[in-house]
Amino acid sequence: MTGRLPLDEQLAALKAALSRNEVLLEVLRRTASLDLPGWYVTAGCLFQTVWNVVTDRPAAGGIKDYDVFYFDDGDLSWEAEDAVIRAGEEAFAGLPAEVEIRNEARVHLWYERKFGVPCAPYTSTEAAIDSFAATSCCVGVRLESGGRWRVYAPHGLSDVFNLVVRPNPVLAPREVYEAKAKRWREEWPELTVLDWPGGPSQD
Repeated sequence: MTGRLPLDEQLAALKAALSRNEVLLEVLRRTASLDLPGWYVTAGCLFQTVWNVVTDRPAAGGIKDYDVFYFDDGDLSWEAEDAVIRAGEEAFAGLPAEVEIRNEARVHLWYERKFGVPCAPYTSTEAAIDSFAATSCCVGVRLESGGRWRVYAPHGLSDVFNLVVRPNPVLAPREVYEAKAKRWREEWPELTVLDWPGGPSQD
């Protein structure tokens, strides 16, 4: 079982699984060309690709979009982020998928309005990845010089390979976690979804 392999072997298995998703590989290549500070391709497109491979589905199946995070605290204006988003639209033109680019240095400006809880300013892209609602989400990958893959996974990779959805209650509220977990389980019924701390939802 991949989730019980030594970490170096899990990293090799992660790269092998992700490499089966041609859309993801192209997103990585094109994002690298944008040369964004502290960038990662992250979240659903990564762990859902692994879930697809582990459950013998098409590698890109059921993936809603591809998230690109970067960190630029030198200009927190919407105009600066929008310029990057528009550059990304050109870079990703022709891909059969939606790619969403976000400057994680700006998240604290809108997070509470969207999710109902305050978010302290992040200090890096890695700090933003740390705050995802589930541990399986907390993975980022980018291409560095020479084609090297940089992988950030603060909770390791075992939950990803073992199809475990485990809450990460550091920022996102319970209802966000439960809504995501419900949606994922409809697409991947093999998942084991763990309860939010404090027990199952009363809904």
